[in-house]
Amino acid sequence: MRPILLSGHTRALTQVKYSKDGDIIFSCAKDQIISAWYSANGERLGTYTGHVGAIWTVDVDPTTTLLASGAADNTIRLWDVKTGKLVKTWEFGSSIKRVEFSPDGKQLLGVTEKRQGHLSTIIVYDINYDDIEDQDEEHALRIVVDEAKATVAGFSYQSKYIISGHDDGTITQWDAKTGEFLDSTQAHEEDMLISDIQWSPDRSYFITASKDKTAKLISATDLSVMKSYQTDTPLNSAAITPVKDYVILGGGQAAMEVTTTSARQGKFEARFFHKIFEEEIGRVRGHFGPLNYVAVDPMGKSYASGGEDGYVRLHHFDAGYYNFTFEVERD
Repeated sequence: MRPILLSGHTRALTQVKYSKDGDIIFSCAKDQIISAWYSANGERLGTYTGHVGAIWTVDVDPTTTLLASGAADNTIRLWDVKTGKLVKTWEFGSSIKRVEFSPDGKQLLGVTEKRQGHLSTIIVYDINYDDIEDQDEEHALRIVVDEAKATVAGFSYQSKYIISGHDDGTITQWDAKTGEFLDSTQAHEEDMLISDIQWSPDRSYFITASKDKTAKLISATDLSVMKSYQTDTPLNSAAITPVKDYVILGGGQAAMEVTTTSARQGKFEARFFHKIFEEEIGRVRGHFGPLNYVAVDPMGKSYASGGEDGYVRLHHFDAGYYNFTFEVERD
């Protein structure tokens, strides 16, 4: 798979997202800019500017009408995708680490960071599509996370649950209508931060990535761990591929922790595992630093990775990817 190099950011990438149809890719970085790209050829459509701090997160609604972003300037911002116009700003007392639209796009979730006397919270807003510049100032739901701070969160199937990942390796399930605590499980090693949650196409299960060097496939209904993928490097992101039964993991040892003599051990690779058999089947190299995020085209045609090196690498799957068959060794 020959990559297309998307060069438009001057600092480390933080998140990459595809539109629901897979035709547009949105990327955000510490350079305070959101970029939009055509996934077919990597051409940049334009940028969304206005944040005054590193942008940690971005998401696009199912109709590609609205774009949401969260940043270190303590704001969630809502943008008109087509015009690039900023239509709403919500202000908070701490950074926004994750934003995500509900499956139907009618709600927007945000995760605020715990620091300087501010509690870790999960905030939900109702989204008004009749007049996109007239959004509610008040939240529809606010969940205060008393224990370990939430680092990531998202909506399950039919927006029934909110699932959150925490800095102590736990996963928590909340009622998405009332905010009531429902269940929690120690999915990863204690005190090992969960850095990413991404969903299956039907949102009945999800994959986590953690600093404990594993990714886990977990049921959204009962939080049971269904599959586990072991690597030898801290993971920043993990994605589930449609069409084929694979998962893609991304991470790498932080640059400050890799000496000059052991730079090759940074392992800056996207790793493919068989989703069912939990076996690694291939790696894709190219980034000159840790992979901070991996995203897969919902149509199953490509995947993109955003790196600490400031590049998005876009890979379109070739025939070998679709024709590959996995054989299980038998005794």
